[in-house]
Amino acid sequence: QVRPVESGGGLVQAGDSMRLSCVASGHLFSTYAMGWFRQPPGKEREFVAAIGEIPRDTDYEDSVKGRFTISRDNAKNAVYLQMNSLKPEETAVYYCGARPRDIGHKTWEYNYWGEGTEVTVSS
Repeated sequence: QVRPVESGGGLVQAGDSMRLSCVASGHLFSTYAMGWFRQPPGKEREFVAAIGEIPRDTDYEDSVKGRFTISRDNAKNAVYLQMNSLKPEETAVYYCGARPRDIGHKTWEYNYWGEGTEVTVSS
């Protein structure tokens, strides 16, 4: 069991960069795939990026490819989301989720969730 806690959100302008962090307490963090999802105001939670138990195994939602990078540091029980060239429509609460081993793209595939960190991108 892991317990993710997100941080790093805030207010930025369009075109700026931001790095989100997710630190997960618990055991065997390295055996979990970690995903970043976001929930814009009034909308459902959606997949952004994920990284597998094997760090080179990553996947991204099409609209963030080339701008966002997910990475993990198992020694720190941490996963990061580097976001560049942010857009106003990416304003959302960003959530970190954990599931065993393989990448998932659906919210129901993840067993553990943090409470989210809010990102606001002004135009």
